[in-house]
Amino acid sequence: MHYQAPGKCPVCHHDLLITRLTCPHCRTQLEGQFEPCEFCGLDKEELHFLKTFIKCRGNIKDIERELGISYPTVKSKLNQLIESLGFRVTDSDLDIIQEERQKEKQEILKNLEEGIINAKEAKERLAKLK
Repeated sequence: MHYQAPGKCPVCHHDLLITRLTCPHCRTQLEGQFEPCEFCGLDKEELHFLKTFIKCRGNIKDIERELGISYPTVKSKLNQLIESLGFRVTDSDLDIIQEERQKEKQEILKNLEEGIINAKEAKERLAKLK
C-alpha cells in the first residue's frame, strides 16, 4: 500500500524536502536532496479542485456543475489555489468575489421568501457559498 507523500511539515507547515527515492520494481534507492514538484504542496481538496478546473478547461459554469458549488465559491477556491502556488491575489479580486457572494446570498434569501426553495435547501445553498 502506498500513501500520498505530505507536501508540508506537520509540525511547522513548511515545505518538506525529499531525501530518498525508491524504485518499487527493482528496489534501487537514490539518496540526496530533491525538490518536490510545485503541486506536491497542495492539499487533497486543492488538488481535486485543480484537476476539476483542468477537466472543465477553466469553464466556471462547468466547474460549478461538476463540484455542485456556486460561482463565488469557485472563484474563492481558485484564489486559494493561486495563493497556495505562491502567486499573489489582489484586493480587487477579493472585493469582486465578496460582492458576488453577497448577491448570491440575497438571491437565495429571495427564493426562500418567495417559496421557490424551502429552508433546508436555502441552508444547504448558503453553506456551499463558504
